[in-house]
Amino acid sequence: MSARKFNHLDNITNDDIPVNRRTALTQLSAFAGVAAWPAQALTVQDQRNNVRPPTAPKRVRKIATEEAFMIPEVANAIRDLVRKGGSNLDIKLLTTVFDSPAATAQDPTKAPPPISNRDASARLLLPNLLDLDKGRLANMDASGVDMHVLSLSLPGVQLFEADQAVALARLSNDQLSEAIRRHPTRFAGLACFAPQDPQQAAKEMERAINSLKLNGFLVNSHTGNGYLDEQRFWPILEAAEALGAPLYIHPRAPSDGMAAPFQDYRLEGAIWGYGIEAGTHALRLMLSGVLDRFPKLQIVLGHMGEALPFWLWRLDFMGAPGARAGRGNQLKPSEYFKRNFSITTSGVEDPLALRFCIDKLGIDSIMWAIDYPFQPTAPAVAFIESAPLSEQERAKVAHGNAERIFRIQI
Repeated sequence: MSARKFNHLDNITNDDIPVNRRTALTQLSAFAGVAAWPAQALTVQDQRNNVRPPTAPKRVRKIATEEAFMIPEVANAIRDLVRKGGSNLDIKLLTTVFDSPAATAQDPTKAPPPISNRDASARLLLPNLLDLDKGRLANMDASGVDMHVLSLSLPGVQLFEADQAVALARLSNDQLSEAIRRHPTRFAGLACFAPQDPQQAAKEMERAINSLKLNGFLVNSHTGNGYLDEQRFWPILEAAEALGAPLYIHPRAPSDGMAAPFQDYRLEGAIWGYGIEAGTHALRLMLSGVLDRFPKLQIVLGHMGEALPFWLWRLDFMGAPGARAGRGNQLKPSEYFKRNFSITTSGVEDPLALRFCIDKLGIDSIMWAIDYPFQPTAPAVAFIESAPLSEQERAKVAHGNAERIFRIQI
């Protein structure tokens, strides 16, 4: 199937529909449960008391750090794979996104489904994933997003046989690098690789940083039901540490060994399974002692840290060094978290959760993200612009930490 067949879903852009940005942000932020842009009028009593109206915060540079893309070759391969079926829980979402009739038959004259209708929205994701030019940039411009840190959408290349995965990872990274060359001030990128072949993965990681000048790596958690603490995957961790580039562990549906309770009610996805799965992966790295072997390895977790920041007290109480046989950790989980991890806000637009993470982890460990196109842009922008942060905190979360962690120089 050619790229053009995927792209007969030409999206309506903001050039087609006039948008009042402030009105849109206010309405969408109310839907998302965050504070609206402060632009309300004064009451009579306020005027008598000489109260000044609140003012919008200064415009802040915004780098979104978990933004998905897709290339036609990988999309075709995923479509072929899901048509074969299988027990892997990722198949449910992947079929909807990559092999649903609606995914290639969008009617641009009809309004998109409500954000709350996750199934209908998922069927319309593919055109936005494939678009690395006009449509994506228009979406960013409409809400004042300066840059996307791009990464190949889940499941990446991790469901394929090793040789196919290696080839597709290389192709994806080449196309990502080309998109960044086309739009160097708007895009940065995280390379994918094929964990199925750890030696080839390490070579591709080195090429991605040294030749393609990408900004780090993203892995969609487990591969073949295996996790990165297993010794066969250590060449990947060694390469990331040696290259000084962060490794973003993005979730996917639970591996086969933990899948049974997630089979019902669509628990396997972003509502619950993704966070449980990725958080478990991070804990395996901590409690195995692997992070003592690779102490400079830097890992990024999305979705406000996959709930781990909120569990750190209990994790320390139950997981202190020597607490149980079979564990190899030399530090407390919270010590690993503060030394080896940073987090993004992707998909969690809650000011209280953000403030807790800032206070618990430190302001330098948190980056803003949208999770585009799986999450809408405008509410995420309203969240970072209206969250009760100092201007210094807002600048670090919105762009400063991303520039430092991912070595973004533009």
